Amino acid sequence: MRLFTAIDLPNDILLRLERLMSALRPEALIHWNPLDNLHITTKFIGSWQDSRLEDLDAALSALTARPPFEIELKDLGWFPNSRAPRTFWIGVHSEALHQLARETEDKLETLGITRESREFSPHLTLARIKTPVPLRRLHDKVEEMQPASLGHFVASQFALYRSDPGSNASIYRKLHEYRFESARAAS
Repeated sequence: MRLFTAIDLPNDILLRLERLMSALRPEALIHWNPLDNLHITTKFIGSWQDSRLEDLDAALSALTARPPFEIELKDLGWFPNSRAPRTFWIGVHSEALHQLARETEDKLETLGITRESREFSPHLTLARIKTPVPLRRLHDKVEEMQPASLGHFVASQFALYRSDPGSNASIYRKLHEYRFESARAAS
């Protein structure tokens, strides 16, 4: 099974993202991600054996000793660049999120999971550009909106997800949630 860890988005942020994507969708015929698939990936794990799921769960459970933290969504951008993009995204800003990602890398490396070769660059993938299409109108609309800000939210947990191929988009199934310790104490 293919696995990753991620932070879910609260409903008010999803509503703002839906409005943003509805405003931008008519500007380009690209593959827009379903709203249900939007999340902040903290670590792509890749293939993992069912028989070792307990080991993974134990390692991820060790990452919950932290307070909830704030995340800001702002700034629209393109990977690898705006001239020949393959991905359209909105930026995710949080030093505490970077810390969680670093600690996740460290902890999962002890299980034999390879560290990312690229620096952690948190973002929400809004759309993918699979084939070259005219993007001038989308570029213009994005420039008008910058710096696009969708606000802040507090992350009080992260989750382990399974990713399965679907006919139009991947299907994500949450396997486990990991609440941060002070978030558990407050509930």
